[in-house]
Amino acid sequence: MTNNESRIYPVILSGGSGTRLWPLSREQYPKQLLALTGERTLLQETVLRLDGAEQVANPLFVCNEEHRFLVAEQVRQLGKSPLAIMLEPTGRNTAPALTLAALVLKRGAGDPILLVMPADHNIRDSAAFRESVKKALPLAAKGRLVTFGVKPTAPATGYGYIKRGKGHDVAAFVEKPDLATAKLYVDSGEYAWNSGMFMVRLSVWFEELKRFEPEIARICEAAHAKGKNDGDFFRIDKETFARCPSNSIDYAVMEKTDRAAVVELDASWSDVGAWSSLWESGSRDVAGNVVSGDVYVHDTRDALLISQHRLLAVVGLDDIIVVETPDAVLVSKKERAQDVKEIVARLRAEGRSEHQVHRRVYRPWGSYEGVDAGARFQVKRLSVKPGAALSLQLHHHRAEHWVVVQGTARVTRGEEVFTLTENQSTYIPVGTKHRLENPGNIQLEIIEVQSGGYLGEDDIVRFDDVYNRHKD
Repeated sequence: MTNNESRIYPVILSGGSGTRLWPLSREQYPKQLLALTGERTLLQETVLRLDGAEQVANPLFVCNEEHRFLVAEQVRQLGKSPLAIMLEPTGRNTAPALTLAALVLKRGAGDPILLVMPADHNIRDSAAFRESVKKALPLAAKGRLVTFGVKPTAPATGYGYIKRGKGHDVAAFVEKPDLATAKLYVDSGEYAWNSGMFMVRLSVWFEELKRFEPEIARICEAAHAKGKNDGDFFRIDKETFARCPSNSIDYAVMEKTDRAAVVELDASWSDVGAWSSLWESGSRDVAGNVVSGDVYVHDTRDALLISQHRLLAVVGLDDIIVVETPDAVLVSKKERAQDVKEIVARLRAEGRSEHQVHRRVYRPWGSYEGVDAGARFQVKRLSVKPGAALSLQLHHHRAEHWVVVQGTARVTRGEEVFTLTENQSTYIPVGTKHRLENPGNIQLEIIEVQSGGYLGEDDIVRFDDVYNRHKD
């Protein structure tokens, strides 16, 4: 084997929306981008999980187009350099996502081994994970499609199961069982949870995909061939990819191939798929509570209590979930936690924004947060990163007043370019081209007061943007 063929290329899939972890997880800021289990986000923990392993290349990411700058920034914060960041114009599940990643690597020499990892898993024992990867490597090198079977700790009904055969053979993949069946699986000792992580040689993936799902292979190849680089990202052709069937790696290939293998993973794994699973994997106090933020607890047991914005006090309630954010609060019985997706569906159907964005909205230049709003006015707090710039733009329906709270602002207003410092302000009339930049070395904080007949974020006409966006 060449050096390239013996290396592991991590493929990190970051396309999920995480609706079951609302209100922390939103469509434009999903769970993989949140620090749910420690100081780092789930995506960052996924990137770092292979640190210390031998022959590991820089990771390749596949993510939603709306999350591209957030993914890039979180990787940059780790001091890592992605091999590539592939942008999906629309979600088509994990089989097309892996195929797009493989097509990027196919352009290089050799026949590398891909390690497929969703970005939203929690694995507390990274050393044990690396040991399982080490065991999987010779199997993948010999042409097997390896899945990682998690040693079950309980008869969980939220996971699919893998029945082990002789050695590393897979006897069967089975769907999520009911509780009685799950107990039989766990008691038998023959089953493992299906982790959704895989290791496969690039050529083997294409062989089996073309054997079982040739249409996915054909459309992904066509969409990739029409794709183009966009700064730090690679955009596939949107129109072509829209015709791609939606299918998972499991359904498309793993459950059909005769080359599947399983390696046991005993590393305190969780897919953090619901609030109840976050409680199960969290650090509990003597009463069984998992607590985060400014929380007071009295006579309460086995609860998950999260506060982001204000004091949360809970008295005399057991087996509940309370999640407080600046713009929404969730209260649920733990056993009904999965039903939060029904709330998200209703918010979406009613055209509300709480399913999509937080009160603080992140942009490549920084973030903005709603402070107050009423008839014909809106107040926001803008935070602009050092060296960053908003687009050169205008608004047809609103004027803006800017007050500098911290840092230095370079302002373009029509033909004027000038600097503002703390406690200074300016006014942007309706229909005037303008731009806000931070030329300094510290964060720029601005209070923006908008006034006008229409204050929607789609009232932006962009003339120039360093991030190649169509709208902010």
